[in-house]
Amino acid sequence: MKRLALVFALLISTASVTFAQVKQPPMRLTTTGFADGTVIPLKYTQASPDGAVSPDITWSNVPAGTQSFVLWMHDVDLALNKSTEDNLHWLVWNIPGQATSLPEKVPGGAQLPDGSYQISYAGPAYRGPGAPASGPLHHYVFELFALDIKLEEKAGSTAIDTKTDIFKLMQGHVLGKAAFVGLFKRSQ
Repeated sequence: MKRLALVFALLISTASVTFAQVKQPPMRLTTTGFADGTVIPLKYTQASPDGAVSPDITWSNVPAGTQSFVLWMHDVDLALNKSTEDNLHWLVWNIPGQATSLPEKVPGGAQLPDGSYQISYAGPAYRGPGAPASGPLHHYVFELFALDIKLEEKAGSTAIDTKTDIFKLMQGHVLGKAAFVGLFKRSQ
């Protein structure tokens, strides 16, 4: 009887551990502006006659304990100054942990009304894709990081310094990540 009770206890213990290990689905990043892996519409690019506006961005499946988010948009097909750095089109950090989206046409300015900060190589605003017509389509990756801390850091002296500082502060605090890709090159 003791042996049967022990086997039963082990089965319950194993089942409890198995259920505890069920993982939350990964974070998901989307926009209504274009489908993942497709060409980015003109209005979100530097080629827009009205000036580029940021697409709306929505995320789901946020990990428990998220205190803030960092959104990074970059052109992965460009190496700057013979380095591993690529083209920083937008970095938004300290997005509140309860947020699940950014609206289309986020206004320019170093600090946004929700307390988050933003920067790009063009200054404190979204910088749309601008790959030249003479080359291939470039891949513009939007990456969202869920953090277990808030990053109250303000912009550094340059966009690249700011990105470097933010990414150093993020180390050891990333709870989840999601990515979304758009393609673009100017028309002939």
